[in-house]
Amino acid sequence: MSTVSRDKPEPAPQAFAGRRWLLPSALVKELEADPERSGRRPRRTARDWAVDFSFFLLAVFIGLTAADALRSEDLPPGYAAFDQLLGALSCAAVWLRRRWPVGLAVAMVPISAVSSTSGGAFLVVMFTLAVHRPFRYVAWMAGASLALNPLYFWFRPDPDVPYGWALVLAAALTVAVVGWGMVVRSKRQLMLSLRDRARRAETEAQLRAEQAQRLAREAIAREMHDVLAHRLTLLSVHAGALEFRPDAPREEIARAAGVIRESAHEALQDLREIIGVLRAGEPDDSGRPQPTLAALEALVTESREAGMKVTLDQRVTDPAAVPASVGRTAYRIAQEGLTNARKHAPGTEVTVTVTGGPGEGLSVGVRNPAPDGEVPHVPGSGQGLIGLTERATLTGGRLEHGAASDGGFEVRAWLPWG
Repeated sequence: MSTVSRDKPEPAPQAFAGRRWLLPSALVKELEADPERSGRRPRRTARDWAVDFSFFLLAVFIGLTAADALRSEDLPPGYAAFDQLLGALSCAAVWLRRRWPVGLAVAMVPISAVSSTSGGAFLVVMFTLAVHRPFRYVAWMAGASLALNPLYFWFRPDPDVPYGWALVLAAALTVAVVGWGMVVRSKRQLMLSLRDRARRAETEAQLRAEQAQRLAREAIAREMHDVLAHRLTLLSVHAGALEFRPDAPREEIARAAGVIRESAHEALQDLREIIGVLRAGEPDDSGRPQPTLAALEALVTESREAGMKVTLDQRVTDPAAVPASVGRTAYRIAQEGLTNARKHAPGTEVTVTVTGGPGEGLSVGVRNPAPDGEVPHVPGSGQGLIGLTERATLTGGRLEHGAASDGGFEVRAWLPWG
């Protein structure tokens, strides 16, 4: 049974299906299934327009308040107009804060040091920088601004606020705005991290489901090989006997035909159960019970009726007490050994040995001498032993196979029995 999976085209990434207008455009872009698909900048959402317009009005309001306070300052001729011009340009630049947050912050630091009407725009730009860029950029810009504040208030003192208090209030306002921006940034990063964790969990669940499906198919393939190979070998042996001995007595022909009929019936029933598992995706509890070590004598009897010479040496006092998984594995090892002996060493006497007990484990051995003559090569040989080795390893045991000293073949296995 082939377990090769066919390549399937990967589904196209789905766009963010939530309420986009309630979220910032930068966050919506990060929430997209594949944000790198498009190189264009994200378009402003309704929330972006509302926030940008509110910040613009806030910058204008602070600028107009500062412009009204220019009348009480003793400034050189024309400096008030220059200050208001810088403030107007700074307020207009607020609309570009999402596109160039670092560039605007670099420009606003010296502008805010010479223009009081640009103070509102400077706070908006610093908030934007804290939201959209790492802390190192914010630290440099805020540090430069705090370093220039003593010069600003020295040359343009506030008549109503002492010099020291003016420095403290300006620093506190800058720190508050930067802290607010960092809180917003941390919330966005938390949302993105939760999104990534959800996607990773979904991917891991999908991988686990695919792995479980692959393991189930491999188990079904091993079971199909173990069951059908034994049945079909019986069919081949008796069909060959009928073909090469058409003049055999009627009793032998009837007995061989009966074995062929029973083997074909059993193979069809086993095949029907395996196909049912493949269709349903889960084992059918109403099917026949899986064979265990207690069914080993029936397997040997069936092989003897097929014309094999089998000697069973079973030194387990209570085969029914063997754990189901260990007993089933031991049964499959004996079944595969008998099948291989029938195919590769026909006519020889096969010895099946089962020993062990609780605490010491269960040992299973199948040995046959070398055949008398040449035996044609059987295609696909060795696949069953590979599957048995994996089966024994999964149960915590081990399996060895190879040529014996007398030229025969031997399979030895040890399975844990706690």
